[in-house]
Amino acid sequence: MIELMSGAAPSLHAQVRDLYETPDTTLNLSLIAGKEGLENEITSPRIQKLGLALAGYVDYVHKGRVQFIGGTEINYLRRLSDQELREAIQRVFSRSLCCILITRGLQPPLILLDAADRNRVPILRTPVLSSVAITQVTGFLEEKLAPRTSIHGVLMDVFNLGVLLFGVSGIGKSECALDLILRGHRLVSDDMVVIRKLGVDRLVGTGPPDFQFHMELRGLGILNLKELFGVSVLSRAKTIDLAIHMVRWKSDEEYDRLGVDESYQHFLDVPVPLVTMPVAPGRHLATLVEVAVRIQLLKNQGYSPSREFVRQLDQLLQKP
Repeated sequence: MIELMSGAAPSLHAQVRDLYETPDTTLNLSLIAGKEGLENEITSPRIQKLGLALAGYVDYVHKGRVQFIGGTEINYLRRLSDQELREAIQRVFSRSLCCILITRGLQPPLILLDAADRNRVPILRTPVLSSVAITQVTGFLEEKLAPRTSIHGVLMDVFNLGVLLFGVSGIGKSECALDLILRGHRLVSDDMVVIRKLGVDRLVGTGPPDFQFHMELRGLGILNLKELFGVSVLSRAKTIDLAIHMVRWKSDEEYDRLGVDESYQHFLDVPVPLVTMPVAPGRHLATLVEVAVRIQLLKNQGYSPSREFVRQLDQLLQKP
């Protein structure tokens, strides 16, 4: 059984304020109306363009999506009479909108800004093109809204593969990670790994923001790896490609000796290839982890050393 952190739960919504105040984009967003609605919730990374809704088709306007207005929509609104413009905007705001984002630095009609203030719907504006804004907003929301959980373990970048080491406390995960670092591999997180599900089947692991570069070693205390070894031994995030469950060696336990049967560990309903690694005195864990990663790299290319051995053995047994 894996040791999940208590209280771990998916993040299912964000606020408009999160998008407006994030420093992680080049959108240069400005707030031009609807300031009182910055706490409105965004519940989907998918965006919508308001063109059809402004033309009268409002049935598929979704409450929790960012609504985009670009050059086409602004030009359409400018062609309407005052009465048609009021009716179009009234139809749009009859739906529950979370926010509107205007691209290319365009100036919307004043009646749209007034309606946004009355209905507490923030209107953000960016100078970039719609295609660029859509890509950046979607990427930001996919990460912000990603389901996530936390696990006690160590995440390493070994031969460019994300390797999650987990097991009971004191099994030797951090010591193994330190040995791997000295061999030239990189640490993502020690002790606690935050796992986010991006898309359908991609798991990305990171460390806690405030203590990402620290490691605890019994007898040495808390180490700051950035100060000890430099930033070259650290990685901020890594896709999880392999899970290694470290267990204490038991003489009466049967362990897989051929490696033919493939096992998986599920995180957020996504299967990850799993290796169960017995830990005992005299076993060099860092070397075993490196070999396990090399085997997984071969499997990713369609070659399994264990299955090839069994195939050759079957051929020999079938010979007269």
